[in-house]
Amino acid sequence: MAADPLTPAVSDRICKHMNADHSEAVLNYARHYGGVTNPGTARMVAIEPEAMALEVDGTLISVAFDHTLSDSEDAHRTLVAMLRAMPQPQD
Repeated sequence: MAADPLTPAVSDRICKHMNADHSEAVLNYARHYGGVTNPGTARMVAIEPEAMALEVDGTLISVAFDHTLSDSEDAHRTLVAMLRAMPQPQD
């Protein structure tokens, strides 16, 4: 499957998927990368080449990427890598 450019429509598709299927990951992005100590709610509102926009407890925050995203596949790889880079909770 070919990667799509990061258009507003592709951003919307990614955000809908993340919010519906990976809401805990979005909370983790807010905690770890956004510096929000105890987020109650978080939703992804946009993915742009330089950063993701999250709405956390009603406040918009920006989480910068470590590089400029080239397309939707790069966005996927980067979001997964960011999750994997977070410290894992101890049981």
